[in-house]
Amino acid sequence: MTVLPTPTAPLGVYVHIPFCSSRCDYCAFATWTDRGHLVTDYLDAVRDDIVATFARETRRVETVFVGGGTPSLVPPELLAAALAEIPVVDGAEVTVECNPDDVDVELLTVLRKGGVNRISLGVQSMVPRILALLGRHHDPGNVVSAVDAISEVGFQSFNLDLIYGAASETVEEWAATLDAALALSPPHVSAYGLTVEAGTPLAADPARYPDDDVQADEYELADDRLTAAGLANYEVSNWARPGHECRHNRLYWDQHDYLGFGCAAHSHVAGRRWWNLRTPERYLAAVRAGDSTEAAGETLDAETRRLEGLQLSLRTTDGVPADALAADDLELLDGLVERQGQRVVLTRRGRLMANEVSIRLR
Repeated sequence: MTVLPTPTAPLGVYVHIPFCSSRCDYCAFATWTDRGHLVTDYLDAVRDDIVATFARETRRVETVFVGGGTPSLVPPELLAAALAEIPVVDGAEVTVECNPDDVDVELLTVLRKGGVNRISLGVQSMVPRILALLGRHHDPGNVVSAVDAISEVGFQSFNLDLIYGAASETVEEWAATLDAALALSPPHVSAYGLTVEAGTPLAADPARYPDDDVQADEYELADDRLTAAGLANYEVSNWARPGHECRHNRLYWDQHDYLGFGCAAHSHVAGRRWWNLRTPERYLAAVRAGDSTEAAGETLDAETRRLEGLQLSLRTTDGVPADALAADDLELLDGLVERQGQRVVLTRRGRLMANEVSIRLR
């Protein structure tokens, strides 16, 4: 059955750049460190795929997010050329992830001229020892230089991505990262607990697994520091100054439509979601041949989609309708959720147990 989108439904675009100079120990994404010879052809294929798709899609795009991988590794002129083929609405949010070591005024100038208006820096930690534990190689000093360049080029919004909970990370070291990050006056901060993904070097070394209790303490410290600095928590792992919330992530949480370009990129339209061929070689070959880049997909039934919508909404400050939880569950979850009018939202303690709360949604 063909699923048709609503002609006026919001639409986003995700572009996947699978190239990295090195692979982080915790990363399970579709990224490669030995495919640099494919960069030009790959970006040409992404551009061609975008052109072909929007010859059929009539909607204009409200948000664009370029992730990876390391988008700042590829020639910015080629990336900008691909992004230029996306028909965006006036005021669209266009974000590119960057490694701090790659960022300079020249790169950012090309991106800004190409329509990019938001940068997301992969900081993770400002403590060299913790960066080494995570398998990261950038210089914390370059984070400061990158933010200076962001300001000089005239970007009005940027995000700092942080990770807490590396094995042996102390609360004091995490506090040092938070203080150093806040000293840069970021309008948005994402802070994620380190997770163990199958098939990664981290997964193969149980001695380096994060400690749940330490992560809980570090999350609460992050919430205290970020909130005190004027960044409000609007989703479990995201804090922002008013007006700087990530609109692209909001599109995901609201179950709106998005189209993915590049290898392994995911798409969703009107309850059907699919994902592209995983390797850059196969994706490139499919685009060149004029074949479908889809590897597989699924169509959600109405009940599954409704429940997923509740699970996503629960993670945000919007919460869920009060009747999404049974009365006895509300009692059982006392301290994890609270009523706000006709909605139920997670308390801070509840944010730490969001997955456990979500299984009680009905």
